[in-house]
Amino acid sequence: MEHIIIDGSSTDETMSIINREALPASKIVSEPDRGIYDAMNKGLTLATGDVVGTLNADDFYCHDKVLSRVAEVFKDPEVESCYGDLVCVDRETAGRVVRYWRGGPFDIKRFYWGWMPPHPTFFVRRSVYERFGGFRLDLGSAADYELTLRLLFKHRVSTRYLPEPLVMMRVGGVSNASLSNRVRANRLCKKAWKVNAMKPKPWTIIAMPLSKIGQFFFNNVISPQLSWTLKR
Repeated sequence: MEHIIIDGSSTDETMSIINREALPASKIVSEPDRGIYDAMNKGLTLATGDVVGTLNADDFYCHDKVLSRVAEVFKDPEVESCYGDLVCVDRETAGRVVRYWRGGPFDIKRFYWGWMPPHPTFFVRRSVYERFGGFRLDLGSAADYELTLRLLFKHRVSTRYLPEPLVMMRVGGVSNASLSNRVRANRLCKKAWKVNAMKPKPWTIIAMPLSKIGQFFFNNVISPQLSWTLKR
């Protein structure tokens, strides 16, 4: 297992924590960058493992078996990527589930209905990034959407759904911080289709924010069961 830690030249206690807690063999970079996706691209260039996953600041795995489960999926040489479910939790009280993002079985047509795999749970073979590239910085907060659209929809990279929660993400993402940010994010998602010379359906971009309604409803239905599962 290889840990690559990319820090944007923090001026708080981040680096002292990293230096204290990081594994001895970790690769650590602390320097100014152009945002989160620039940092991820730096990590991709340093990665030497067969499979690459990203874990953002404030996010954490649901249990200590996540990477083992993912490794099992990639034992099949035909699998080029995989994803699971994402649990959005309260920023201050991580035990309180706010939204449950169920990835669901893969169907390429779901992209037309505003779907994308939960990117924090998205694991990809390094060879795929070498062939098709990493994150486009000109897509802003939609860079993760564009990446999954490019890999899974345009280039037909094979993927497999791991039907369980893999990552817990504290709420408060930039794209959802305000209505104006959400509108801008939707415009960038539309641009993601254009830069890949692909055409969405007339309803695709509108369907993206609407798809989140089901995530909140799903949380209310399965929350007690989810709490039991995470404790396991």
